[in-house]
Amino acid sequence: MEYNTARNHMAIPEYGRNIQKMVHYVMEIEDRQKRNDAAKRIIQIMANMHPQIREVSDYMHKLWDHLYFISDFKLDVDSPYPPPEKEVILKRPNKLEYSEDHIRFKHYGKHLEKMIKYASDMEEGPEKKEITLMIANQMKRSYLNWNRDSVSDHMILSQLEELSGGKLKLEEEVQLMATSEVLAGNRNSKKRKNSQGKNNNGKRKKYGRKTY
Repeated sequence: MEYNTARNHMAIPEYGRNIQKMVHYVMEIEDRQKRNDAAKRIIQIMANMHPQIREVSDYMHKLWDHLYFISDFKLDVDSPYPPPEKEVILKRPNKLEYSEDHIRFKHYGKHLEKMIKYASDMEEGPEKKEITLMIANQMKRSYLNWNRDSVSDHMILSQLEELSGGKLKLEEEVQLMATSEVLAGNRNSKKRKNSQGKNNNGKRKKYGRKTY
C-alpha cells in the first residue's frame, strides 16, 4: 500500500495527484509535437475539472501558468503564453507593516482620537466648546456601546481631558446625554441593522440570485 506521506508533494492539490502524474509523464515525452499535444489535452482536463475558472478573465493563461507550476517550471512545450518566471511566482510578498499608533482607550477608537486632536488645535471660542461637547457625548455613546454599566459624566470628561493633553475641558456642571437615552439609542440602532434586508415576514429579501 502506498501512503500519501511517501508520495511526492502535490504542487496544486486542487487538481489532484493524477493531473500531477500526467504532467510528469508529459515531461518525459521526447517528441516535441506529441509533448505539445499531450500538454493541451491536460489543459482541457484541468478546465473541465474546475469549470468555474472560465468566469475568470484570461482563464486559459492562468491554466497554462498552473501547468508550468505543477511541472516545477521544467515543462518544455510551445505554450500560447510566455512561461511564468519561477522567481516571480515564488517571491514572498513584502512584510505587512502594522500600525504603531497606540490607542489609549480602544473602545473609543482611532477616529474619535483624531476628532479630539482636531478640536484641540482649534482656537478658543463657542465653536470649540460646542464641538468639545459633541465629542464628549460621542465618547459616552461609545463607552456604553461596549460597556453596559452606567458611566459617570465626570469620568468621560476626565478621559477627554487626558486624551487631549489638557486642551479640551468642560465645566464640571455640564450635563451630557442621559445614560438611559444613550442605551435606548444603541438598542434602536442595533434593531435597525438587524431589520435591514428583511421583508415584512421577517425573512431575508432576495435580490437576483444572491441572498443578503
